[in-house]
Order: sequence, then C-alpha cells, then structure tokens
Amino acid sequence: MDRKGADLALLLLGGFRQLAGAAGDELLRRGYPELRPSQEFAMRAIAGGANNASELGRRLSMSKQAAAKVIGLLEERGYVARMSDAADYRRKLLIVTPIGQEAMREGEAIFDELRAAWAKKIGEPALRRIERDLAVLVGEAAIDDDALTLTGLEQD
Repeated sequence: MDRKGADLALLLLGGFRQLAGAAGDELLRRGYPELRPSQEFAMRAIAGGANNASELGRRLSMSKQAAAKVIGLLEERGYVARMSDAADYRRKLLIVTPIGQEAMREGEAIFDELRAAWAKKIGEPALRRIERDLAVLVGEAAIDDDALTLTGLEQD
C-alpha cells in the first residue's frame, strides 16, 4: 500500500490522540475527572519554568489568551498557584502545587503504562526503533518539555 505524506501526518496525530485519549480516560478512572493530558502537559511546562501566560503559550504553541485560560482552570482546581516573586513583589510566578505534582506523577505513570501496552503489541525493539527514528526526524527537542505542541488539545 502506497501512503501519501498526509497519511503519515494523520498516523502521527492519530497515535498522539489515541495515547492522550487513553491517558484522559485513565486519569478519570484514577480520580482526576477534571484533568486532561493537555493540562498535565501545561503543568510540566510550568514546572519547567513557564511562569506566566506568555511563556506558557510560547512553550505550548498556543495564544497567550488560551494559556491564561488553561492557567485559570489549573489554578481553580488547585493544581497550580501564584506566588510573589522574591525579586519583584509586583510580579506573580506560577508554581505547581503538591496536588499538581501528584497528578503529574500519575500522568507520567499512565503514559508509561500506555507505552508498555504499545510495546506489547509490536514488541519493545520495534517501539524503540520508532522512537529513535522519530527523534531523528523531528529532533530531540520535540520531546523536551520546552517544545511541547498540543495540536488541537489546548482547549480541553
């Protein structure tokens, strides 16, 4: 079967959506009904230094307004908080709360379990090859928290 370039893009997007959807279902099952994988990714970016809406938007490839909405939801649900900047009392910095850190650990464990399920389907060597090949194609920066892109999921 000859595949077109768009087929590759759709397969990659489908794989991402499948993993993210399964992770969301599992987060719900584990007692996090209001948390979506895209919000967990946002917390990872905040923990990595995105301490305002502009920086979060840049890291997640979304508008400042969308990032502010995500921050508001996470803050409302107790996953992130604002604290005063010791260097500039007028400035508020974002931090991930202990509850948010617990949710991030849970999300990481879920994604590890989903990866293991894929490895069981196609074999660990095949999955490692896919990961290695994707890292070559898109670069290692694509899996860095600073370079996350949430195609179509930032509105969860």
